[in-house]
Amino acid sequence: MHPRTHPAVDFGDDFGFASSSPEPIVATPGANAFSELEDDLDIHRLLRENRQHIKIPYIDEDRFDAQYPEAEQPSSSGSGCPVYVMLPLDTVWVVERDGKRISVLKKERSLDIALHTLKQAGVEGVMVDVWWGIVERAGPKQYDFSAYKRLFYKVAAAGLKVQAVMSFHAAGGNVGDTCKIPLPRWILEIGDRNPDIFYTDKGGHRNRECLSLGCDEVPLFWGRTPVQMYRDFINAFADKFQHVFGTVITEVTVGLGPAGELRYPSYPEGDGRWRFPGVGEFQCYDKYMLESLRRTAEAAGHPEWGLSGPHDAGHYNSSSWETGFFVSQGGSWSTAYGHFFLSWYSNMLLEHADRVLAVATDVLNKHGRPRVFHSMRDASNGHVIYEFAPACKMGIKLAGVHWWFKSRAHAAELTAGYYNTRDRDGYLPFMAMLRQHDASLSFTCVEMRDCEHPPEGRCSPQALLQQVIEAAEKYGVPLSGENALQRYDDYAFERIAESAFGRSARAGRLTQVTFLRMGDLMFDNWDAFSRFLNRMRNKA
Repeated sequence: MHPRTHPAVDFGDDFGFASSSPEPIVATPGANAFSELEDDLDIHRLLRENRQHIKIPYIDEDRFDAQYPEAEQPSSSGSGCPVYVMLPLDTVWVVERDGKRISVLKKERSLDIALHTLKQAGVEGVMVDVWWGIVERAGPKQYDFSAYKRLFYKVAAAGLKVQAVMSFHAAGGNVGDTCKIPLPRWILEIGDRNPDIFYTDKGGHRNRECLSLGCDEVPLFWGRTPVQMYRDFINAFADKFQHVFGTVITEVTVGLGPAGELRYPSYPEGDGRWRFPGVGEFQCYDKYMLESLRRTAEAAGHPEWGLSGPHDAGHYNSSSWETGFFVSQGGSWSTAYGHFFLSWYSNMLLEHADRVLAVATDVLNKHGRPRVFHSMRDASNGHVIYEFAPACKMGIKLAGVHWWFKSRAHAAELTAGYYNTRDRDGYLPFMAMLRQHDASLSFTCVEMRDCEHPPEGRCSPQALLQQVIEAAEKYGVPLSGENALQRYDDYAFERIAESAFGRSARAGRLTQVTFLRMGDLMFDNWDAFSRFLNRMRNKA
């Protein structure tokens, strides 16, 4: 996710959840409190207008588990690029009613109208975060998908598809986050006793946004390892919703780090430690990461390399040329030690993704899950072999860390865990791993141009995206794109279309585009967004 400076948000809340939206989330003891709260909400002008001509079909929600609605045929033409829209981070929320904490949908009436408005405009589907901190908040293996069931039924009623993100991270610390959703309280309590479960920088600061990959296989959580917790969560989700796999839910996106992206939290903007375009810091100082580094250095015959991370890598807000490690000429990154450390650091990230996707693949492909026809081939005995694939695809997200891309070392990518330099393609190993798991990739910054960024940051989102596109094509990994910042100017829309279709006659560079994010700003700019949708539909 691309960072930018934004106002600080007050995250205070008695229940562990908070929102910066104008309407407060309050404890609601009365049965009619939800409708009374919604009556006070201002529904956007466009939504009020659309209420008059949008007909929301009735679906028996109680029978959704048995008789779910068939999603309508894709709205995009064969030559176009499907567009998904991200729902607000706090679409599902937690409130207290009658002394119990329950999950609910916020602004249900507005949500209904908005979903049907998106469908009529040609949107293919929506992306939604399925928050670990909401679903498993009550305790280990106590899953509450009730609000998500209601959400998926509403999305299906609108004829839209769902891309469900297994969000094993907290909300509130990244650009554009308008609410705070922490990790489950019982996880944080373990972290209070053992803070090394969180990523740690060289100053000892613990990042509580997600768990450190260093403890992936350590049974610290009521007898389970993090990988086992992720597996159990995805399995519970699949058991609950497999009846709508392929018809409503078309992809499960597996969260693998901060903001749901496969990376280290090397540029934490939310707490003010980092500002664009700083190089960031390596996140390898919890005891589990340091122990892995020590063992790897000893195996390499250089135990002195395993004592710590690089001593000359600067700080979060350093420029590349200010550091001994990242400076283009003679930097430590290009030495034998630099290669050792960067290889270890990036491989740890790669192995983390491999471990989590392996169990996710087993869960999503296990016996009884829906499957769809994939291909057919002739056997040597003259018979025909029909091959089937899971009805619900699996994907991940990579961050578009484009600052310092024009320098030799690519400092910001290195601290994020991507060992990508001017002389080394660091994205090919990730594509090979994704191909092995038959997973797709979503990549950010598709709306950005090089000329929009300050020269001192050595930014090149265009060259970075091109490199990722070529790496994905080499391994046959389906690639979709996201905009990193919410923009509605024609210049940004033109760049998204160019990213999706390419400048040449060759189409299909991106399999889909996910637009960030549904909300007032989108509907305030509805005419521009509608033109964009028409362009994506017609490949104009």
